[in-house]
Amino acid sequence: MKVSRICLGMMSFGDNRWQGWVLGEEQAEPIVRRAVDAGVNFFDTADVYSRGTSEEITGRVLARIFPNRDDYVLATKVFSPMGEGVNQRGLSRKHILASIDDSLRRLGTDHVDLYQIHRWDDETPIEETMEALHDVVKAGKARYIGASSMYAWRFAKAQHAAERNGWTKFVTMQNHYNLLYREEEREMIPLCADQGVGLIPWSPLARGLLARAGSAETSTVRAGSDGRIGYLYDPENDRHVLDRVAEVARERGVPAAQVALAWVLAQPGVTAPIVGATKDGHVDDAVAATTLTLTDKELTALAEPYRPRPLVF
Repeated sequence: MKVSRICLGMMSFGDNRWQGWVLGEEQAEPIVRRAVDAGVNFFDTADVYSRGTSEEITGRVLARIFPNRDDYVLATKVFSPMGEGVNQRGLSRKHILASIDDSLRRLGTDHVDLYQIHRWDDETPIEETMEALHDVVKAGKARYIGASSMYAWRFAKAQHAAERNGWTKFVTMQNHYNLLYREEEREMIPLCADQGVGLIPWSPLARGLLARAGSAETSTVRAGSDGRIGYLYDPENDRHVLDRVAEVARERGVPAAQVALAWVLAQPGVTAPIVGATKDGHVDDAVAATTLTLTDKELTALAEPYRPRPLVF
């Protein structure tokens, strides 16, 4: 399956009652069209984004833009709570089989190209999860399956369970990877490289922190309301990396976002970073990053200030 070098993250589109920075359908469509006009054919959402509204908007907008379903690659995810019931979450067979049908209904399609587990489920045996995902593929409701952030040993365990039983294996890993968080380089990225699993990193701009490197703009609507920023990142350590990004961006005469994304795109095994966009400029910077070739000296300079930190998922 061939995808563009940039994947457009659809979490930005949905219901702003879920998150204040989320855009509605009327605002979303021009941004998606701009990405499509620039060559983007890969779109990632999840059932939990705006509690299903993101999937609904994604399905309607893509149907209006693309005359042929085979012209784009659609991904969604399962795991997070979709209701108050004890069986409306996780990776049990019950929840997976119900969730894929719910996602397809909201997306208005008969299949997704990539169906991903959003996180690891400690309460469900991995064999149950992998067999259910295999059945989703065999039923024609998903073409491929993927995983997201977890310990590398767990990913290896899941792949082994699938291989041992003749079930469908994961082909992608949607992991957290950017200049401010590089712990995936310890285990997960080498494992995926060895096994031929494509990397589609989430938050390649560190929730906008890297895009604002060297800028007088220190906060945004999202930054002011996103409680996970403080959990995922460390301002004291991050400032050294942000200063380096700003320095390279000034020398190149390009926005910091382009530099940060170009670094991710240059890393081995990275197929398509997932970029969120709420403005046309966000799309333009992401597309421009695909043709910005950083020198070995610049790549080394950008990586040098990083200091190892605890794993976060």
